[in-house]
Amino acid sequence: MLLKEKVAVVYGAGGSIGGAAARAFAREGARVFLAGRTAASLEAVAVDIRSAGDTAETAVVDALDEAAVDGFVDGVAGRTGRIDVSFNAIGVGDVQQPLMEISVADFLQPITYAMRSQFLTTRAAARHMTARGSGVILAFGGGGTQTMPGLGGFKIALDALEGLRRQWAIELGPRGIRVVTLKSGGVPESVPDGFPGKEEITDSLVKETQLGRAATLADVGDVAAFVASDRARTLTATDVNISCGAIAD
Repeated sequence: MLLKEKVAVVYGAGGSIGGAAARAFAREGARVFLAGRTAASLEAVAVDIRSAGDTAETAVVDALDEAAVDGFVDGVAGRTGRIDVSFNAIGVGDVQQPLMEISVADFLQPITYAMRSQFLTTRAAARHMTARGSGVILAFGGGGTQTMPGLGGFKIALDALEGLRRQWAIELGPRGIRVVTLKSGGVPESVPDGFPGKEEITDSLVKETQLGRAATLADVGDVAAFVASDRARTLTATDVNISCGAIAD
């Protein structure tokens, strides 16, 4: 039980990545609070968690809304007395087009979404973690030198996320708070069924790896739970590469 008696909040918990992390946190003993914008998808994840005998609560929260985020986190901390893990896995609303074709608004949207939501959710959790002198901030994304054409502002948003992670890590480290990004080369299971070109996308993701397989949602959850646990207490100010070699550091 890596996270026994821990309290974890997960944003974007109704999505595939956030849901995978929430399930893993709960399985490892955490009391999990699921946040997102769609009640039905949050409840579906909560039902899975409860069916396994674990604990999960849901709240409709827009991670771009400062008052909503602060109110949610303050409420959880008020009820439980602590926030141990905060994981932001929201989508960033990216529109993927070549830079010469994309509008300014569509280009900036993922950058703005990523920076605003990650800043707000980290700050809200850190206020409570600081009082206890411990805590873990996790994000999903991650940058690097590799990219491909036609991504619009998406890859730039991931690079910006790493810059924000570095800044939070150096400011929160002296307060006992770790800050880590998980990065993958893409998780095929996260592509919705019926999405145009899903088979081709899956094949291309696997082809780019060095291991001949891509990360699964279970892999994401398992690594997130480990990184959030005290067994990874030396990890901060870094990313954890779960790309199966698709992204070479």
